Amino acid sequence: MGLKDQWRRWRNQMIASPRFQAFAADFPLTRPVARARSKALFDLIAGFTYSQTLAACLDLGLFERLSQEPASLEILAQELEFEPKNLERLLKAAVSLDLLEKSSSGAYDLGIHGAALRGNPYIAGFIRHHGLLYRDLHEPVDLLRGQGQTALSQYWAYAGEGENSPAARTQVADYTTLMAASQKAVAREILALHDFSDARHLIDIGGSNGTFIAAAAARYPNLQFTLFDLPAVTEIAQETFEKHGISGRATISPGSFLTDDLPKGADIATLIRVLHDHDDDSALTILTAARRVLPKGRRLILAEPLSGTPDTASISDAYFGLYFAAMGQGKTRTPAEIAEIGRLAGFSKISSPKSRMPLLTSVLVLEH
Repeated sequence: MGLKDQWRRWRNQMIASPRFQAFAADFPLTRPVARARSKALFDLIAGFTYSQTLAACLDLGLFERLSQEPASLEILAQELEFEPKNLERLLKAAVSLDLLEKSSSGAYDLGIHGAALRGNPYIAGFIRHHGLLYRDLHEPVDLLRGQGQTALSQYWAYAGEGENSPAARTQVADYTTLMAASQKAVAREILALHDFSDARHLIDIGGSNGTFIAAAAARYPNLQFTLFDLPAVTEIAQETFEKHGISGRATISPGSFLTDDLPKGADIATLIRVLHDHDDDSALTILTAARRVLPKGRRLILAEPLSGTPDTASISDAYFGLYFAAMGQGKTRTPAEIAEIGRLAGFSKISSPKSRMPLLTSVLVLEH
């Protein structure tokens, strides 16, 4: 056992000791640390109530209502058809989480987090979508054992059944709308991290409804595009291209990247929030297909949340870890794990520019 491991064991024994806990709470120098650690532990216990407070505020339209003007408890209770004492319970919870704030007159207004939600409306779709996840998390141990059918696995059924599945036709619109809502923010990060000006033709593999291509087309007016995704998705992408007036620059190629060859002709490729939906064998298939259609020396830009980064570990490893368990497939990977699959696929150089907003996405550049 190394020195770091020995220290960790000793630290944990001390922290678990009631005598040491009492000392840490009493001693002025350790008291702030003890308080902070106690709060952090309770946040883990109470996290579900925090998220449900957020969901209730969203369902009641409180953020939209208070963005118009502040309102008193009595006015909000009348408008929402609540008993004031019952609504006050929710409002106090929302204030404690910085979703709302109280003005000097006692009226309720948006808090910092509530205002941020108004500025990022796509988040509301994910909050509502989490109802499926919460249902699946009711018995977390059974979920992790892979026992029973989950709501999320049914929601994502088309992803595993292929391009011609009934699920693809019936569920793809909801899924595409959900993902496209945040894709604009993700596209901004990718375009800020990587310069596409030396490219002539970009293929977006698993490009969903074409949101990234639309953003890139606005930035690079001479760039040509191909979007490759399941037929049911590409039908929606055509509407995006027509809306943005880029149908003449953007070609749609329907198919499955797990079973079909990718179209040739591009000199740069993007793979955005796709790889982490698949197991290692499928990930190797996808990266190999991408490498085969790229000319020597050209690049694949891979963007998704990464595991193993301290700033985002709770998101990539805790949140996405359980999300993918409920989904029934997929995993987050470290840059080193993706690089290893990339080398097996034939890419010889892998780099990772520092992301401005790693909570949204990180980027890896794979070259061959």
